[in-house]
Order: sequence, then C-alpha cells, then structure tokens
Amino acid sequence: MVIAVDIDRFTIRKTLVDQGSSVNFLYWKTFKAMRMTETEMMSYDDHVVGFSGERVSAKGYIELYTTFGEGKNTRTIKIRYLVIDANTSYNILLSRPFINRLMAIVSTPHLAMKFPSRTGDILTVQVNQKEARVLRRELLGGAYKGRHLSPQGEEVLLKGTLPQEGPTEED
Repeated sequence: MVIAVDIDRFTIRKTLVDQGSSVNFLYWKTFKAMRMTETEMMSYDDHVVGFSGERVSAKGYIELYTTFGEGKNTRTIKIRYLVIDANTSYNILLSRPFINRLMAIVSTPHLAMKFPSRTGDILTVQVNQKEARVLRRELLGGAYKGRHLSPQGEEVLLKGTLPQEGPTEED
C-alpha cells in the first residue's frame, strides 16, 4: 500500500507500507532531498539483506517524527529509519513493527489503513489511486500484461490485447 506522510516540513509521497518488512527504510535520495546532513544520523555499521539475498550497506539511522493523516485527523509518532542507498521508486518503506506500534489495520481491498488517534477516534489514510497507478507504471516500465497507463494515470487497453479476467461468482 502506497501513502503519503509528513515529516518535518515535507510531505513524502511514495511511502510504501510493507507488511512483510521488519525494518523502516528512508532512502538516501529522500534523505538528501529533505536537506538533512549525515551528522544528523547515528552510525550503524551493519548491512541489510534483501529478499533475493543481496546485501546493502546502511549509511546510518535517524529518528524522525512522522505524521499520518490530514488536517485535524492526524497522528504523529517517532519512527527510527535505517538510511540506505538503494535504487527504488519509493521514498520510504514502513515495516510491520511500525504497523503494530501504530495499532493499524491495513486493508488492501479497501486501499486504506485505519488506526486509533490519541483520543480513541479511528483515523483512516487512503491510497491515492492515481498516484499508485503512476508509480506502478514507473516500477514496470509503462507496460504490463497487455495494459498501459495514459499520461493522466488512467489504465488503457493496448491494441490487440484482451482485458484481464476478473473474479467469478464461484471465487
């Protein structure tokens, strides 16, 4: 699930909520775009092993107050991010321990994440579907399974291909 969060004076789009990851990542390009300096990081002299076994060295870690939601319906928590230099379309990756700490429920079918506010109200963060489609186009190079995204982010059928079948009543 891809959302936007606020950190300091920045709105960070392309934030991936990854229920399979055990570490929060702030990618180096995002760290630099936020005009932070390496002196703000604490040292971390280890590496991270990715899904396919690749090893990535960490530049350090940093704790940042991160805000979820919009307007008056927000919640801010301090998150420790491991800063790594990796080639990715995302700006931040939020992990399973973060989801648990926020006491969030992630619903992929509803494209939403719900969590309690400090006062007990239930807050909802929705996926920006148009932004998610554009990101999918970036990740997959524009074409995938006979489909393509228009510049407006709308999915269009390429000539000579059939639409993908949806679920049947038996499913």
